[in-house]
Amino acid sequence: MADRMTQTQLIKELAAACGVANKVAKTMLETFAATAVKETKKNGVFVLPGIGRLVRVERKARMGRNPATGAAIKIPAKKVVKFRVAKSVKDAIVPPKKK
Repeated sequence: MADRMTQTQLIKELAAACGVANKVAKTMLETFAATAVKETKKNGVFVLPGIGRLVRVERKARMGRNPATGAAIKIPAKKVVKFRVAKSVKDAIVPPKKK
């Protein structure tokens, strides 16, 4: 598998595409990430246009099993964050099968 893009590579790519300095691109990326976290925390959802959305989901309390002993345990309710990919992005990366 090919190497993943690093944060530095992403910043250089953004800077080149926008015609700005690397510091400006880094500030834009950091601000975008902070805004995504703040809005998801406040509203429960943050839409990344053309990519997908960050969604805060509440999980209900449930019964589970300890895999080592098999004993039933109570798993408390909690909040989790999920990322839902936009259909257009999903279809661009993994084209749907033709029938």
